[in-house]
Amino acid sequence: MIGDRLAEQGAAVAQQHGFGFHEHDVRHESQWREVIEAIEAKYARLDVLVNNAGIAGSVSKADPEHSSLEDWQAVFAVNVDGVFLGCRSAIPALRRAGGGNIVNVSSIAALKATPYATAYGASKAAVRQLTKSVAQYCAQEGLRIRCNSVHPGTVRTALWERYVAEAALARGISEELMMQAERDEIPLGDFTTPEDVAAAVAFLCSADARHITGEMLVVDGGFTHCDTYQARAKAPRE
Repeated sequence: MIGDRLAEQGAAVAQQHGFGFHEHDVRHESQWREVIEAIEAKYARLDVLVNNAGIAGSVSKADPEHSSLEDWQAVFAVNVDGVFLGCRSAIPALRRAGGGNIVNVSSIAALKATPYATAYGASKAAVRQLTKSVAQYCAQEGLRIRCNSVHPGTVRTALWERYVAEAALARGISEELMMQAERDEIPLGDFTTPEDVAAAVAFLCSADARHITGEMLVVDGGFTHCDTYQARAKAPRE
């Protein structure tokens, strides 16, 4: 079952891949009740919840000094409140099913300083902490519910391409140069794909990961470990 605010686009994607669709805004508590009821009515049970909805917020004036409270609250409403409501709504349904999995999509922004994306980085760090708390609670309650987080790197999505366009404009360079600069910072040499992230989610929900809970799986081509790589890559070559 796919849930999304964009009803027409979401329904088209769901039909293309053989999924059900439910119009859903993750910020609203009542809509979480509705989507869980719809899943149990259609499929009899919930086995897996993937909390994947997220927004980046403002690209300009997003540092700790100039970020607006309005932007901060808008980002947290989707990225944190939405994930909390999803976890809270799914736990009873997964309990009724005899167990299952929750995967929260965080970001490498949770693991590194994000001085020019303050709200986004803080929200993704909150998702990481929430994941650990949900995992620990479910384990101590004996619910057979595992909860893990996935941390994608730079993924070529519409959201990210908007960031590149705005960042390139702010720096006075072309989008192509900005794109190449971002790619050069990834040790494996290319951007993460949605399929890379989906494979990580599928693994965490599989029997192969039966003893993994409260953990984070980073999918970023080595970017979070690339400080020395960046210094070497930018050094003059003889």
